[in-house]
Amino acid sequence: MNAPAAPETRPEDRPARLTVGVVGAGRVGPALAASLRLAGHRPVAVSAVSDASRRRAADLLPGVPVVEPARVLALADLVLLTVPDDALPGLVEGLADTGAVRPGQLIVHTSGRYGARVLDPARRAGALPLALHPAMTFTGTAVDVQRLAGCSFGVTAPDELRLAAEALVIEMGGEPEWVAEEARPLYHAALALGANHLVTLVAQSMELLHKAGVAAPDRMLGPLLGAALDNALRSGDAALTGPVARGDAGTVAAHVAELRKHAPGTVAGYLAMARTTADRALAHGLLKPELAEDLLGVLAADSTAADRPQGDDR
Repeated sequence: MNAPAAPETRPEDRPARLTVGVVGAGRVGPALAASLRLAGHRPVAVSAVSDASRRRAADLLPGVPVVEPARVLALADLVLLTVPDDALPGLVEGLADTGAVRPGQLIVHTSGRYGARVLDPARRAGALPLALHPAMTFTGTAVDVQRLAGCSFGVTAPDELRLAAEALVIEMGGEPEWVAEEARPLYHAALALGANHLVTLVAQSMELLHKAGVAAPDRMLGPLLGAALDNALRSGDAALTGPVARGDAGTVAAHVAELRKHAPGTVAGYLAMARTTADRALAHGLLKPELAEDLLGVLAADSTAADRPQGDDR
C-alpha cells in the first residue's frame, strides 16, 4: 500500500531564512520581495510615500506594514533599495550617516546604472553590498512576479559576495549575468536603447496606423513585431528588411513626405533610425553600394529640411 503523499508546504509555513525589507515601493521592489517570499524568505516591512505605492505594497505584500525607511532597515536582514537612480546615492549616504545600517546586513539595490560601489557608505558601516538589476519592464502588478521566471539580472558585487548575489537571483527565478562595475553605465544604456526606445517606436507606429484608418493597430503589429524581434535576436543585422535595407530611396522619400504631413514630430526619429539602419545594412553587405548613394542622399536632404525652421523657404 502506497504511503500517503506529504502535504504541500505553503511558502508562509516554511522556516524563513531572511527577513526582507523594501525601501521604495515603486513597481520593482514589491515584486522582488514577493518573489523572495515564494522562495521562503519573509518580507517584514516596506516604505511607501504615494497612494499608488501604498496600493502596490498592499496588493503584492499583503499584511506587510508600511514604515519609515530607517525602521525597514531595523527589521530586515535583506534590504531592497528600489528607488530612482538619481535618488540612490543620497539615500545610501543618509541611511549610513544616521546609523540605520547594521553590520552583516545585505543591502541590495536594483539600479541598472550603478554597480556595487554606490553602496560604499553602507559597506563601510558593515553591510554586504549587492547590485541586482532585473532586465525587465515592470507593471507594478502580480504579473511581474511571474515574469521574473527566466529573467536575466545584471549582477555586480564584491568577489566574496558573488555566489550570494547569484543565489538570490536564482531564488527569485532569474538568471544571473555578471556585469563588471565599470561596465554598468554601458550595460544600462544598451537596455534602455533596446527596451525603452522600443516602446516609443511601437506607440508612434500604432498612432500612425490609426491615422491611416487601421481599426486594430495592435493586432496588426503584434505578429509583425513578434517576428521581427525573434529574427533580430536570432540573426542580428542579417534580419534587416524593408525599404532602407533594400535601398528603395523613392519609398523612403515618400515615407518622409507623409510623415511631414501627418506626424511631423516623428520625422527626426525616422531619419535617425533610417540612417543608422542604412549604415548597418551597408556594413553587413545587405545594402548594395550603388543603391546606398541615392538613399543616403534622400536622408541627408530630408535631414537638412528637418532642421530648417518652419516657414523658411531657402
